[in-house]
Amino acid sequence: MLRRLTPDQPESFAFTNANMAWAQEQIKKYPEGRQASAIIPLLWRAQEQEGWLSKPAIEGIADMLGMAYIRALEVATFYFMFQLKPVGSVAHIQICGTTSCMLCGSEDLIAVCQEEINEKPYLPSADGKLSWEEVECLGACTNAPMAQVGKDYYEDLTAESLRGLLKEFAAGKVPTPGPQNGRFAAEPLGGATTLKDRSGEAHNGSVGLAVSIGDSVKRIDGTEVPLWKAPVPVGQQPEGAAAPKPKAETKPAAAPKAKAKPAPKAEEAPAVEYSDDDKPEMLSAPQGAPDDLKKIKGVGPKLEKELNGAGVYHFSQIASWSAKEVAWADDNLLDGFKGRISRDNWVSQAKELAT
Repeated sequence: MLRRLTPDQPESFAFTNANMAWAQEQIKKYPEGRQASAIIPLLWRAQEQEGWLSKPAIEGIADMLGMAYIRALEVATFYFMFQLKPVGSVAHIQICGTTSCMLCGSEDLIAVCQEEINEKPYLPSADGKLSWEEVECLGACTNAPMAQVGKDYYEDLTAESLRGLLKEFAAGKVPTPGPQNGRFAAEPLGGATTLKDRSGEAHNGSVGLAVSIGDSVKRIDGTEVPLWKAPVPVGQQPEGAAAPKPKAETKPAAAPKAKAKPAPKAEEAPAVEYSDDDKPEMLSAPQGAPDDLKKIKGVGPKLEKELNGAGVYHFSQIASWSAKEVAWADDNLLDGFKGRISRDNWVSQAKELAT
């Protein structure tokens, strides 16, 4: 399937402050020089924030990771989980159309989406709130037919129940996910034959966690409660249920063994002091054809443009920088990329490229 960016693009993209802090933490997970490995989580975070993935978002993330734009575009257009055009502002409905769901009535669900949302997939409804698409197997075959909406699964659907869900989403409500026919989890339709004691649980584990977090179709701005800090769903009992029994007393734990002291950290190299006189020599124009500065690891199209704008056109210029000139350039030359020149050792790279 041919996947292209929509011609109608926003002028810019920026992570929220909290999402930017989150993104920087993801980048730190990868070794120096391998920051591009964070491309998928960062693209996904941008989509969670905006609802879809725009060209400015893709290019902005490429700049953050020091990648050429085409490399980031290759990732965004390859994976179908990335939406390359605006979807419904409230919810995007993904109907599973693979074998089990198809045999159990997914075609009826698609017909409801065509009637209630838009005749064609990916295009928002008249009010812009909802959109839909047919997807491959989502792995909930026991509860077919089903759909994924935001982060959650809605299972055991019928045309009528899906129609009701769409009305709730359009009204700004978030229906409880999971089976929609009264089934607790994935037990036989005739009723559970084992594990019958649910201890007053209102929902199965997945649904309980989804309800406790409450971000099914929410735009993620970075201030959400992390999954591991979310309230534990077990014990979310319906009104009137018996209170859980207190835990039996346990013996005091043995005194912890003394831990070996961690090895002292290596001292960081002292910062190089410089003055305004240490500004590297810049050119008013390239001497002949400018070099392709993107060949330096860590330089993407945006940084190359900034370097050219400051008067840096050739590998030989960077190769000649002294430690003080590098320190000046690290602090003053690149907007938002402080420290990259010394961190990626541009001088050594430029020396090789210049020869």
